[in-house]
Amino acid sequence: MIFMRKRDYLILASAVIMIAAMLYLPMMGGVIETGAWGLSFRTEGSSPIGPAGADELRRFDAAYLGDPTDKVIYLTFDAGYENGSTAKILDTLNKHGIPAAFFLVGNYMEKNADLVRRMVDEGHIVGNHTMHHPDMSKLTDKAAFQKELSDLEDLFRTVTGKELPKYYRPPQGLYSPENLKMAQEMGYKTVFWSLAYVDWNNDSQPTPEYAFSKLLPRTHNGAVVLLHSTSETNAKILDELLTKWKEMGYRFESIDKLI
Repeated sequence: MIFMRKRDYLILASAVIMIAAMLYLPMMGGVIETGAWGLSFRTEGSSPIGPAGADELRRFDAAYLGDPTDKVIYLTFDAGYENGSTAKILDTLNKHGIPAAFFLVGNYMEKNADLVRRMVDEGHIVGNHTMHHPDMSKLTDKAAFQKELSDLEDLFRTVTGKELPKYYRPPQGLYSPENLKMAQEMGYKTVFWSLAYVDWNNDSQPTPEYAFSKLLPRTHNGAVVLLHSTSETNAKILDELLTKWKEMGYRFESIDKLI
């Protein structure tokens, strides 16, 4: 009888330890699973929880969030094509003296060389969003993965005469641990995001009021903000948005200070 009680106690204790470990490891970012980047906002004004933790991402020279104790914002834009909004966005950034990162694809660079050169000349970072914007999580072949990044590097060199900064953002936020490792081996830092909203659908652009309602309450320390430069709404609200963020006490840094 005493033996049975001891055995049951050990079984119960082992179960408790296993459950605790299962709960603890995701919180610490112990596991990165293939998937799409997403965010869970638990408290207004606080940093969200991503599908992978900051500590685990750091192992791959990747990040989605800056220092959660620092009132800093890292502003980034994704661009698959141009529809007339980027020049206005650049004008606004120049007015406020704020650096940004533009993650571009091959089609954008080929058709908008003047805008790409302007981004570089005005002190912004141009990052690698791949040559053809595929689902990179499905590229298990290392050579195919590397070609998507290296072809954009070559194109950027042709357009600007400079080397492409080594910052990578997976198209649609689709990633795998193998992808993160491949990018790291190429010298890249992978940049996800901690704040975004549905701004990419040009057939249904959000109102300025909607954009502010989604962005401002969720703004947090160390935020890596993802906006799309294709959005007419973003071009329209950016001046006021940057002003509001400044009034909230935030400053802006380039992503080369992030990782």
